[in-house]
Amino acid sequence: MHWLWVFVIGLIVGLVAKLLTPGKDPGGFIITALIGIAGSLLATWVGQNLFGWYQEGQSAGFIASVVGAIVLLLIYHLLKRKSA
Repeated sequence: MHWLWVFVIGLIVGLVAKLLTPGKDPGGFIITALIGIAGSLLATWVGQNLFGWYQEGQSAGFIASVVGAIVLLLIYHLLKRKSA
């Protein structure tokens, strides 16, 4: 049940990030959910290791997860532009 919840929250985070990020974004709903999950993992890692915002075992909140997903989408846009 935990992984289903992770996927649903990742999908919501990915959708919000796609709405806030200009440009054409990759994939359908599975890629969107994976971007949301990866954004949350990125935000958790940065919050724990660089800023000390989260303790061991804590994860990033919704807004930080969206910011992490937006960062990943912006990196995707930069890499896509350079390869084109």
